[in-house]
Amino acid sequence: MKRARLVVVLSGLLLAWPALAIPWDEARHLLSRTGFGGTADEIAALRRVSYAEAVDRILAGTRTKPVTRPPAWVHEPPPDFRRLRKMSRAQRKAFRRFWRRRAMQLQSWWIQEMIVTDSPLTEQMTLFWHNHFTSSLRKARWPVLMYRQNLLLRRHALGNFRKMLHAIAEDPAMILYLDNQSNRRGKPNENFARELLELFTLGEGHYTEQDVKEAARAFTGWKVNRRSGRFRFVIRQHDFGDKRFMGMRGHLGGHDVIDRILEHPRVAEFIVEKLWRHFISPTPDSAEVRRLAGIFRRANYEIKPLMRALLLSRAFRDHRNRGVLVKSPVDLLVGSVRVAGIAPTRRDLLARFSRRLGQDLMNPPNVRGWPGGRAWITSSTLILRQRLLLRMWRQTRRRMLDDRMQEAMRMPYASLARLLLPLPPVRAQAGADPARRLRQLLLDPVYQLK
Repeated sequence: MKRARLVVVLSGLLLAWPALAIPWDEARHLLSRTGFGGTADEIAALRRVSYAEAVDRILAGTRTKPVTRPPAWVHEPPPDFRRLRKMSRAQRKAFRRFWRRRAMQLQSWWIQEMIVTDSPLTEQMTLFWHNHFTSSLRKARWPVLMYRQNLLLRRHALGNFRKMLHAIAEDPAMILYLDNQSNRRGKPNENFARELLELFTLGEGHYTEQDVKEAARAFTGWKVNRRSGRFRFVIRQHDFGDKRFMGMRGHLGGHDVIDRILEHPRVAEFIVEKLWRHFISPTPDSAEVRRLAGIFRRANYEIKPLMRALLLSRAFRDHRNRGVLVKSPVDLLVGSVRVAGIAPTRRDLLARFSRRLGQDLMNPPNVRGWPGGRAWITSSTLILRQRLLLRMWRQTRRRMLDDRMQEAMRMPYASLARLLLPLPPVRAQAGADPARRLRQLLLDPVYQLK
């Protein structure tokens, strides 16, 4: 009788165990995809709760404000760009150098935030939306505008997509980037309207050219105040005429157009597909996309419920989807600092390294953003990635100041490989020297994946 009772108790414990403990590799995968990787201590802490609780903990820990202090000049009023016309050639050259320095300071500030944040998911989502709602330092010209846009994106990163879309339409950096500054009654500029439909919400094939033209008219008069750098609506430049957009007719304004777009079921699927490629795999599953899109729509475009469903999905947890994503330059560099403890001596070098690897933060190549995926890796960029990692490793090795690096070097080779790599390493273990083993894993081709 006692033996039977013991068997029942043990059986209950065994059945409960999967809900109480996350396997090491699954905890590592979750931290890798929702951030920049996890240290051994962070993985161990996550394993103390169930998988669903771990996801909820990560989502609950997101923030809407950065913890890193920005450059002091982000609070300065905008310069008078009309003075550029009166400057000499040498003065204009010096002025451009001045702005490039500030741009680099802003990029370094964001990378520092990624390194020190207690919510890596916030930074991953801000990066995701930055590559979705593209704008650039080159076009905005005044770095403060890109700083403000960064704050906007992180404020809404896991909030409500509807509110974010309305806010980004009034964002000065976006207005300048997509030429809505020149969009006025009688001479509509279609750039913003086209990208709103094609790249931000629906994708090709779900709207007409007439919809683009009518949407452009609805956004006439949406400008940037050059004195304050803030949004302003210039009533005399707005087209108040009758418009027909996606089956709706009336004296439509920009916000009416956005609300009409959000009624289309394709919007939710479009966003889910992009999130899938960022967090799960390069090839979205159409049935799962429809299921997740339904959750997104029923939540009135709240992003957290969608992300919870995505992270809890079978596809996200599927072993076959591990190591199928290529780390972006930012993922590679920031993750190396956070997990392995290697870092260059100068703060701006990470931003410079990322630029050399093809991801110039706040300066995407075009309105479509960085293509990502395998496009990050070529024969030349792979060699460059390894050279820059080696440079970071050597500088940190000389200083030997980072506890994380010293902790990593004390780990057994198999444990260190499980910590740093999503799949088994390509190269065999190189000797017993701890520093050499760490260096080898950082240079292993699998380290480029997540």
